[in-house]
Amino acid sequence: MTKRPAATGGIPPIARLLGLSGLLPQLAAVALLLSGDPQSRFSALAIAYAYAAIILSFLGGLWWGLAARTDSPPRWLWFASVAPSLIALATAWPWMVGLRWPGPSLVVLGISLIAALLVDRALVKAGIAPPGWMKLRMPLSLGLGVLTMLAAAL
Repeated sequence: MTKRPAATGGIPPIARLLGLSGLLPQLAAVALLLSGDPQSRFSALAIAYAYAAIILSFLGGLWWGLAARTDSPPRWLWFASVAPSLIALATAWPWMVGLRWPGPSLVVLGISLIAALLVDRALVKAGIAPPGWMKLRMPLSLGLGVLTMLAAAL
């Protein structure tokens, strides 16, 4: 069994580095939108949307995994684990039916990514996630959530 580093609250430094590097795709999409190039605008918005939806779904899978490895996880955690994928799918609906997209969908995804911190905090409080979990999750969820909403505003 591998011992977790105490200095990072049980979160290995590689997880922090790779997690922060996960903000790069959204930063690139926002930079492309800021460039003002009209030919790349839709692609940049689509990338920002797809990446936010994928990461939100990933969080749900992560929570499902934490629930599955816990002896008696709280019942709410199973529902919380499925919600991100359903939200991500629902935000694709406007695009599928030809409504305004992806601006409002990006806002919903951004808010959902930030709201995911409530689940993360509850996981730490319940002893399901390691104590240093919030030090990892705060910059990632806030960063991606804000960048996603910024993409919607551009």
